Amino acid sequence: MQAWRQIYRAEGVRGIFTGWSPTLFGYSAQGAFKYGWYEFFKKTFADIAGPDAAAKHKTSLYLAASASAEFLADLALCPLEAVKVRMQGEIPNPYAGTVHGIRTIVDKEGVAGLYKGLYPLWGRQIPYTMMKFASFETIVEMMYVRLPGSKDDYGKPAQTAVSFMGGYLAGILCAVVSHPPDVMVSKLNAVRKPGESFGAATGRVYKEIGFRGLWNGLPLRVGVYICVVILECG
Repeated sequence: MQAWRQIYRAEGVRGIFTGWSPTLFGYSAQGAFKYGWYEFFKKTFADIAGPDAAAKHKTSLYLAASASAEFLADLALCPLEAVKVRMQGEIPNPYAGTVHGIRTIVDKEGVAGLYKGLYPLWGRQIPYTMMKFASFETIVEMMYVRLPGSKDDYGKPAQTAVSFMGGYLAGILCAVVSHPPDVMVSKLNAVRKPGESFGAATGRVYKEIGFRGLWNGLPLRVGVYICVVILECG
């Protein structure tokens, strides 16, 4: 709440929505690539494994397909994530919009400036996506195993309730897995120096914030990811 009040005092309601355009464009592109590639890799890996092995090891198949899809999808997300983080990390916002932000970063740092947060972004998004697809499916299956009867015995409202509960629990797991890398993404996009190696920048940031600093803002992320997973999977 303190952060919300500080932003509101400095920039008003408008400040709360800072970074909405790169967020919209970035996650729209990432979502399109992620779900498209996920279906592609899931079918490809299932065909390679064969029907019996695919059915026996379906959780491993979900994990491999989701990791592969997210790896590629983040290449589309990273430049827009870099703009968003810098918009939100400075008061007042240094950019007039998404395109202006991209041009400014490229002019000052080259195209590499848009991707200097790629490794920690992979570190955040790949575990998140793997956890989302695998844990949601597994949790829902486990719930139906423990409920009387089979899934087909329940109507749409009951099935929706089960999906919502699965999304709720999966969202918590996704938030815990992805939060420390997300903090590092934000820090690196804001403070990594031109020409500084990824390892050196990561080490410097970690010395500044420590282990506890990697978990700042976790409750808010849990709330956000619960909503996201329920809407995406429910």
